[in-house]
Amino acid sequence: MKMLSKMRNIGIMAHIDAGKTTTTERILFYTGKSHRIGEVDDGEAIMDWMEQEQERGITIQSAATTTYWKDHQINIIDTPGHVDFTAEVERSLRVLDGAIAIFDAVRGVEPQTETVWRQASRYKVPCIGYVNKMDRMGADFFNVIEDVKNKLKISTVALQIPIGKENSFEGVIDLIKMEEIHWENNGEDMTFSPIAPQREEIAKQWREKLIDSLSGVSDIITEKYLAGEEIDPNLLKSEIRKAAINRDILPMFAGASRRNMGVQPVIDAIIDYLPAPDEIPPAIGNIIKKEEMHETSIPCDPNGYPLGLVFKIQNDREAGSLCYVRMYSGSFKSGASLYNIGKKKRERANRILRMHSNKSDPMDSLTAGDIGVIIGMKLAQTGDTVGTEGWPVLLEKMQFPEPVISISIESKTISDQDKLKDILAILSKEDPTFSIRENEETGQLIISGMGELHLDVLVTRILKEFKLGAKVGNPQVTYRESISRANEHSENFSRILAGKENTAGITLRVEPAKRGSGNKYILTAKTVSGKNEIPANILEAIERGITGAFSSGIVLGYPCIDITASVTDIQYSELTGTEFAFEACASMAFDEACRNASPILLEPIMAVDLNSPHEFIGEVMSLVTQRGGQILSMNSKMDGDEIKAQAPMEKMFGFMTSLRSVSQGRASFSLEFSHFEKKSER
Repeated sequence: MKMLSKMRNIGIMAHIDAGKTTTTERILFYTGKSHRIGEVDDGEAIMDWMEQEQERGITIQSAATTTYWKDHQINIIDTPGHVDFTAEVERSLRVLDGAIAIFDAVRGVEPQTETVWRQASRYKVPCIGYVNKMDRMGADFFNVIEDVKNKLKISTVALQIPIGKENSFEGVIDLIKMEEIHWENNGEDMTFSPIAPQREEIAKQWREKLIDSLSGVSDIITEKYLAGEEIDPNLLKSEIRKAAINRDILPMFAGASRRNMGVQPVIDAIIDYLPAPDEIPPAIGNIIKKEEMHETSIPCDPNGYPLGLVFKIQNDREAGSLCYVRMYSGSFKSGASLYNIGKKKRERANRILRMHSNKSDPMDSLTAGDIGVIIGMKLAQTGDTVGTEGWPVLLEKMQFPEPVISISIESKTISDQDKLKDILAILSKEDPTFSIRENEETGQLIISGMGELHLDVLVTRILKEFKLGAKVGNPQVTYRESISRANEHSENFSRILAGKENTAGITLRVEPAKRGSGNKYILTAKTVSGKNEIPANILEAIERGITGAFSSGIVLGYPCIDITASVTDIQYSELTGTEFAFEACASMAFDEACRNASPILLEPIMAVDLNSPHEFIGEVMSLVTQRGGQILSMNSKMDGDEIKAQAPMEKMFGFMTSLRSVSQGRASFSLEFSHFEKKSER
């Protein structure tokens, strides 16, 4: 069993097109995992194994692989950069111990970089920074360092500086060992040499900056610096490691992955500066005791109780569900039974695999700190905790954004309708941001996702991967409903079914909650007239009725958001009070209370990030305002202007075509859900 200190779980995150997959391909090549370098541009990248990823030249699914470097095991997850696949990034960061943040040497911090950085900050993931594409026109390492410092609000510390830039980029200066590194023979051979006299001055200046930044977070470095002592490179490394793991600094590296330059020092940095699974704070979970939750910490101990998190599910035609699991404690053996703690069901780990993109090697067991795939779990979903009945701990679930765009889909033949439903069920199990519902009036299936590209990818998978003919409708906005004032309503229910009387009585108060805070159910009445306790199954039926009503809407049938529903009184009779009656009564009470609480329709507002050459900025801005958008800020860079804006989702359909026509195809944009807002009469 590999020692925990020799293991790293890392991810690679960045804006689309910054070179994540290209860098990963180089890491796999230099660590000996692959025998040739796969290129994204040629559609041959090992990590982009889906047919669509190869056709579109983008990463859609986070791919997992394991490689080895200097006696260390490195589990790598290559995540997508496109904002429509934010769920893939979210679930990867949730289980990682460290990450490489890649920045484009020309563009610096781009919109999606900020999004993934916020996600990494939420999970407190330590990072190292890599400035890629140093060989491109307009590349500026020092500019990027300032941009990262200002926009991401982190202290950037250059551990290397580039030798030359653009066409003259030829290597880097290592500021810890104070030597030059050059690459030869397709990047496989690194040559180390003393710093050239003409570069000594700038190297000394940046070495001073490195020590100065580090002395702000390290007392040992401060003492040696003030005493004028020479600082040993090994001491520098250990202090940088501590500061990076605490997220006090972001160590920065430079390179050009496409030209096979700069990658090996980044692999060294994974081992030198990113934490092992037992060097990060223990995961926090909730232990279930007598139906109550108590917070507990989970030490990363291979000999402890087994506990893991299912962070991704991928469907395989032959093997069924591939459940990607990060182990936090103990171990699972191949063939052993597991316990799905949230669902309270037993499952079996028929096989355990170590993944290499879409290929795999069998494993005997999966141990604390490691990442692997378990085959055989039929009920598991993304976010489920698997462990043992003897230690029922639930790990914190992952939070995913709401889908904001919908399309209708139907099979071309009636006989394929059930097959289509099965395929959609498989896809929704894989992707937590993809949802399906049936339109009760038309009988059409409505699928919802994060954006036009997201749905386009899913529909293409149905047509090509599952080989099912389907007709697709035009995109529709997914609205929400809420209320604008408080209201209280009493509802009575009485029905005779199969000769038995079913009665229920509920008083319910509904109030608008702060926008974005979500729905809340509160029960204040647990007894009848302050005396007899109401049975737990009746209280559960009331909760089911109300939480079910949240999703079925008020007036137009869109899901409700930001409503607090409080049950203040319950009329219960032991003779006639049934679960069925109370569930129905609760649903009716919610419906009536909300209808009289001034219901409102909410529309999704999108955060729009645009990049445009300087000469088209006027036309691009006017295009946004024509579509009901608001310009929030504008930032001028060397290669163009960045605009941040907000616009209603319904006005953004077909925006790409209009943007291309006003900018000669040179402007680009990304959309990300921001918030829901009362629909204005436009």
